[in-house]
Amino acid sequence: MTATFAFYLFAITLLTGGLMVVTSKNPVHSVLWLIVCFFNAAGLFILLGAEFLAMLLVIVYVGAVAVLFLFVVMMLDIDFRALQRGALKNLPLGLAVSGVILAEVLLVASGWQPGTGVVMNDALAGPPAGMTNTQWIGSQLYTRYVFVFSMAGLLLLAAMIGAIVLTHRRRVGTKKQNISVQNARTPASAVGVGKAPVGQGVEL
Repeated sequence: MTATFAFYLFAITLLTGGLMVVTSKNPVHSVLWLIVCFFNAAGLFILLGAEFLAMLLVIVYVGAVAVLFLFVVMMLDIDFRALQRGALKNLPLGLAVSGVILAEVLLVASGWQPGTGVVMNDALAGPPAGMTNTQWIGSQLYTRYVFVFSMAGLLLLAAMIGAIVLTHRRRVGTKKQNISVQNARTPASAVGVGKAPVGQGVEL
């Protein structure tokens, strides 16, 4: 009874938080609601017996990703009213596309059945006796799913390299640091000593 109540509590709060993430007018509030979603998803993982995934969700997503989102949103000077006007203009098209995708997902989910020869219980039954949840996840990642795990790491590496290349591309009208020029500066070229006459200023 307690587990059922906790499940519905976490699930309802998670769905409510997800709705508030999308509908909040203030992006800072959206990020805070996203943190609420992460905590409740971690609670659902604990109910499933996956305490390692729950702690990973809290430490990585709440402690790093959500804080990064919040930092970026608060630091960037973005005209959110202009973005909202653009979103309202494209709202009918977005609702139509969302309806098509939802219909496809429901159609696939209603007719899905496990294929013949697929061992479901072995993969989804949880850790065997004498093995903790963390040990079981590690053994599955580095044996059965080692190729998929490696490919995910390569994709993240490619995305990181792409972000670095896009950040360091040459753009007109922007100033960049030149480390070699800065290190070669001397006090004579960096500091100027001037003596201003009484009652007059200096021109810099």
